[in-house]
Amino acid sequence: MRLVATALLVLMAAVFLTCRWLGPVHPAIGFVRAFAEAAMVGGLADWFAVTALFRHPLGLPIPHTAIVPRNKDRIGDTLANFLRSNFLVPAVVARRMRRADVAGALGRWLAQPETRDSRLRAGAGRLFGDLLEALDQQRLGGMVKATIGNRMRALDLAPLIGQALAAAIANDRHLPLINGIVHWSGRTLEANEALIRGVVHERAGSLMRWTGLDETLANKIIDGLQQLLVQMGEDRGHPMRAKIEEALGQLAHDLQHSPEMQARVDRLKLEIIDNPAMQAWLDGLWESGRHALLRFARAPGGVRRGRLGEALRQLGETLQREPKLAAAVNRFTRRAAVGFAADYGDGVVRLVSETVRGWDTQTVTQRLENAVGRDLQYIRINGTIVGGLVGVALHALDVAL
Repeated sequence: MRLVATALLVLMAAVFLTCRWLGPVHPAIGFVRAFAEAAMVGGLADWFAVTALFRHPLGLPIPHTAIVPRNKDRIGDTLANFLRSNFLVPAVVARRMRRADVAGALGRWLAQPETRDSRLRAGAGRLFGDLLEALDQQRLGGMVKATIGNRMRALDLAPLIGQALAAAIANDRHLPLINGIVHWSGRTLEANEALIRGVVHERAGSLMRWTGLDETLANKIIDGLQQLLVQMGEDRGHPMRAKIEEALGQLAHDLQHSPEMQARVDRLKLEIIDNPAMQAWLDGLWESGRHALLRFARAPGGVRRGRLGEALRQLGETLQREPKLAAAVNRFTRRAAVGFAADYGDGVVRLVSETVRGWDTQTVTQRLENAVGRDLQYIRINGTIVGGLVGVALHALDVAL
């Protein structure tokens, strides 16, 4: 579009020079010349205005030009303050979210993703993708990782595990676990027969080794353990299974009511969270989530195909059919948005401001110019045409007088 606007300006200059060279050979030439002259002036004026927003015209340091690069930091601060004042104040967020039917909109969009406002969604998706790529990924990832880590640290894990284990025991859902332990023990015993025989042989005296009783003893031990595991697998009332169930029940009780057990679980949880491997996993989790968001923003249609797409459509239909579920989603969304604004509003403002401040002037210019570039070139085209029409009108008035 920039090429079209420039070509139109060059065309008007060529028409003006041609009319000037031809002279007054016909009365209509005056109107053409007036149109071309005024169009050339209007096009040049709008070219100067558009160019002055992003750079110095012709490289000349004319005052009050290159406005965007010179005010980059102020633009970042203004944008950040705009976000803080209009979007990240908890009271404002709560008031706006109270009127928002997030569940209804999400349900309609998931159930019928291609029927309405596809261009608007595509444009919003591209804008979201550009914004996500533009932000400081290290700081943004750090914020996400810190949020997940804080939520995990605040989670009282032991009672939840105890309640889940107690519910599993009450409904006999722990039986596959016991069966799995028994089968695993059998496979382990079979795989380590040689080790058991070696231990018995080393611990036996020389007389037993000379008479071969050590081998007999090892066979008895292995056969006895195998029979015990077989009986445990076949008999639900076996005393050993009862001991295991009793231990599981005691563990479920301790997890829910024993401060010592809860403290041990909490220490183990904190050790796992602070482990470098867990921190690396959280980093990978954020990167995977970010790439998934970018893929969805760039090509949302690809996500809606296949089993995942069918599951999303079913979720959308459920959100529209179940008022209680929709109300719960809206309530959760409201609370999450207000909590995010209260806890991280200042951090988001600083992130936006410092991200824009960290851009070099060429990056800022390119991003803004690419975002509104077509409209700016239309301004040049419109200025050329409107200037020409004004020139024709003034020439007609001059002829009439």
